[in-house]
Amino acid sequence: MSEKILELKDLSIRYTTDKIISRAVNHVNLSLEKGEVLGLVGETGAGKTTTALSILGLLPKYTSEIDGEILFEGENLVGASEKKMRSIRGQKISMIFQDPMTSLNPVYKVGEQIGDVIRFHNPKIGRIEVEERVDGILNMVGIAPSRKNDYPHQFSGGMKQRVMIAIAIACNPDLLIADEPTTALDVTIQAQVIRMMRNLQQELGSSVILITHDLGIVANFCDKVAIMYGGEIVESGTLEEVFDKSRSHHPYTDGLFGSLPNITERTARLTPITGLTPHPSELPDGCKFHPRCPKCMDICQKGDNPPKYVKDSHVIQCHLFTGKEAQS
Repeated sequence: MSEKILELKDLSIRYTTDKIISRAVNHVNLSLEKGEVLGLVGETGAGKTTTALSILGLLPKYTSEIDGEILFEGENLVGASEKKMRSIRGQKISMIFQDPMTSLNPVYKVGEQIGDVIRFHNPKIGRIEVEERVDGILNMVGIAPSRKNDYPHQFSGGMKQRVMIAIAIACNPDLLIADEPTTALDVTIQAQVIRMMRNLQQELGSSVILITHDLGIVANFCDKVAIMYGGEIVESGTLEEVFDKSRSHHPYTDGLFGSLPNITERTARLTPITGLTPHPSELPDGCKFHPRCPKCMDICQKGDNPPKYVKDSHVIQCHLFTGKEAQS
């Protein structure tokens, strides 16, 4: 029987700076089962990283407001104390940040940085045991243990990302959040890192949230997919449901797939999505995608969010599907 490790219920996040309110995340509902991999997909500014940081309790303290619930293993993390969140970060929930070049401390050896995580969550552990665990973790990510005494500047970009992954899995977390972990890497190294992450996920049995805008990575790594736009989940479902061309999809999802080159078709140009992503402080009324949508109708431009069309586990938030098993 499947067991939910994470549930986001009606999650909304706002930033207020200089009296300007940015609605970064709006009424997001997501769930993740144990051992499952969820791909969170969308353009820059869609609210993906803000969603991830809220799970870890890392939102700016004085400029952010959060509503809704973040249930991790049945416990609501919204409003949890800093002491509670520090006990969870690294041990139960870990994050691989986007840029390994700036995420590692340049003045500490990589072995010390991995060992710090182990010591923080296991204060009674001895030095020798820490060293042994650091060696084992480095082996898991494909780095020779002898390199634990090297500094970050002595590693290539791909190797730095492996060190970041080693730090994230040091305490065998139940949930691993990877925020575009391959963005700063070339294509060949990207494939190696994703292959390694997939093997580690299967070996450790961790649940994973993979934040990305690369649909190719999603196809090779994820079980479920959530498409995010304007701080909202506009479409979600299993990998097969979202990638199945025979099914109906949200116009934004169609636009993302239309922007990809197809090696089986000859064409002069790709078909990009027109316009730009709206700033969170200037979100339009009605459907947030309507200014860029080729199928926009009058109803899309006003009122509240579109209703949700639900078929099996496939959910689409769009007026095009009103009346087809629609749920408000």
